[in-house]
Amino acid sequence: MTLSPSRYLVPLIAATVLIWGFVSLNSAGVESRPLALSLVLGTAFGIVLQRSRFCFLCNFRDLIEKRQAEGIIAILVALGVGAIGYTTIFGAWLPTPALERLPPTAHIGPVSITLAIASTVFGIGMAISGSCLSAHFYRLSEGSVISPFAIIGAFFGFGLGFLTWNSLFLAITTNAFIGWIPHHLGYAGGLTLTLVLLGALAIGALLWAKPQATEAEPALTLETGVRNLFFKRWPAIISGTLVGIISTLAYLRAAPLGVTAELGSLARTAGTAGGIVPSSLFGLDTLRGCATIIKETLLSNNGLFVLGIIGGSFITSFIAGQFKPRRLKGSDVARGLVGGVLLGWGSMTALGCTVGVLLSGIQAGSLSGWVFLVFMCLGILLTWRLARAFRISL
Repeated sequence: MTLSPSRYLVPLIAATVLIWGFVSLNSAGVESRPLALSLVLGTAFGIVLQRSRFCFLCNFRDLIEKRQAEGIIAILVALGVGAIGYTTIFGAWLPTPALERLPPTAHIGPVSITLAIASTVFGIGMAISGSCLSAHFYRLSEGSVISPFAIIGAFFGFGLGFLTWNSLFLAITTNAFIGWIPHHLGYAGGLTLTLVLLGALAIGALLWAKPQATEAEPALTLETGVRNLFFKRWPAIISGTLVGIISTLAYLRAAPLGVTAELGSLARTAGTAGGIVPSSLFGLDTLRGCATIIKETLLSNNGLFVLGIIGGSFITSFIAGQFKPRRLKGSDVARGLVGGVLLGWGSMTALGCTVGVLLSGIQAGSLSGWVFLVFMCLGILLTWRLARAFRISL
């Protein structure tokens, strides 16, 4: 297999920059080491996302429209592996799962009608823009012409979320409850229920899926190994397991996985400085999820995690020849901005996205993750049905 010089030179430069960033942060002192680790974990996460096409919307579409279950199985495996990892950590840190003392920083969020509304809006934004926010970040590295506008739209969506937060909090969210499954069933019971639900979803997906014709696997050689690693889509079991492991390591050493905290913090900081966002957001800073703060420092764990996602996915997409920007159309701008605003508002109001609320939440045994999953899917399906009815291409 022969690669042109540019095919490996550009990724080599990107990898060098990421390594330099890690070494610089790691050698800057003890306080900077979590930042260095966040960069490494983000890079690993970006590589896995890009090579396995780990996109919640795309995998859901493949299941519904093409009756292909591999992508959904990868997500379910990631949730299962992460749930096992989280439960192991929880049991070591907090022998008794009590609501009065939740696991530190775990995304165990409030459950209310507000969460259902925000999750539905987020699902609508996914369907319009073509991806969730985590996938938009890795698709930047594939030359997506929609993703930049979706991220810009999400920035303003967060601003709208801050403007509506106090009203929603006083009317609805203040009556929310915390649903932590291990508190009611114990760690063993909570993990068993989670794995049973994930197993049931996996069985349902596999029963719905159509048998796919498969090519005979060639003998494993150095060439086929390289092709499988850099050019072919990674198998569902492997990619899901890797995402679950990364999620567990991130929670143990840095923070639960999430991709919206930095974007939301930038929007909150800019809006507060401009006198647009209320200086007091009722209860927001006491709730669990992808927390937004007024930024006082340039670097943050979440910001470096997101930069790692972009950098890692760029390396693998360029090597695989999947960096393919196309000509920008007006519809791309419209879809990105409109869908992005809905993604941003939904993320801010739900306190996270598919990674922060759904992935990290379900892995932590939070009922909020399951509620997000259900209403997000409803939002996607509703949007697809309306698009078909009005003959709109999404």
